[in-house]
Amino acid sequence: MHTYIIAEAGVNHNGDLELAKRMVDAAADAKADAVKFQTFIPENVMSHFAEKAEYQKETTGADESQLDMIRKLYIPFEGFGDIKKYCDERGIAFMSTPFDIESLRFLNTLDMPYLKIPSGEITNLPLLIEAAKLGIPVILSTGMSNMDEIAFARKMLLDYGAPEVSLLHCNTAYPTLFKDANLRAMLDIKAHFPDARVGYSDHTLGICCPVAAVAMGAEIIEKHFTLSRDMEGPDQSASLEPDELKEMVESIRNIEVALGDGIKKPSQAELVNKDVARKSIIAARDIKAGETFTYENLTVKRPGSGISPIKWFDVIGQKAKRDFAYDELIEL
Repeated sequence: MHTYIIAEAGVNHNGDLELAKRMVDAAADAKADAVKFQTFIPENVMSHFAEKAEYQKETTGADESQLDMIRKLYIPFEGFGDIKKYCDERGIAFMSTPFDIESLRFLNTLDMPYLKIPSGEITNLPLLIEAAKLGIPVILSTGMSNMDEIAFARKMLLDYGAPEVSLLHCNTAYPTLFKDANLRAMLDIKAHFPDARVGYSDHTLGICCPVAAVAMGAEIIEKHFTLSRDMEGPDQSASLEPDELKEMVESIRNIEVALGDGIKKPSQAELVNKDVARKSIIAARDIKAGETFTYENLTVKRPGSGISPIKWFDVIGQKAKRDFAYDELIEL
């Protein structure tokens, strides 16, 4: 099992190309599978009248519009071309989420392994259709969605040419409270779409929820990160810092190994402890040859290299074939 880990840089670069490249370094150093950005033309994504989300007002102030805010977070297409080349140099997959069709078509020129559709675009049918026509495997986040909306979006993507649609359970509160994470919803999605790869896009604080999601079967994990939560920007405070991102990746890799093959059997490593930890039938006192084994002259002690006490009733009532000293292993 290998969980595909997407380090979500998002817009935490604040529109600074060099900062974006440093984020590529942090994701590559953490050994994530991919680093993902967000690509958009501000005027194509929102109107002048669009208000900020409440969490955006809290993190960046309420005086400007959402359009003014994302203009500060904008990187032009040529910048993403540079980021893609830098990802290739660092050996990490480049991904970016398109928020408009023009950005979608541009990203198709950058040879991404997956096309990521965010939760907010799950009802954007024109974008879904154009995305599907590109023939790239799609990862679809499902925040704010019910099962009917997920089913419709997935059907449209598959009907219009997407070769595969993976589904990420997600809650789009920034940050998401643990009581709202509802990790078991991931299992509900899997039950409805058993042939789909299912994963989790996390907005809780810390790393426990994505690690737990992997233990529950998540095949894809997406998590926001930043170079510093003290930086300005709408998503910085709900993001991991580089050391935390590295810890998350390491923890997930450890969990993958720890999950094993699911078959209950002794491991080779523990078999060496078997004789030490288990017990045998032992002489509770000196026993003479020909004496009958009874509850009074037998007991159970370590080591486990003799007759197992699971055979207690097979031994009781038999005759000793030789003398046994106190604490000696019984033989039949």
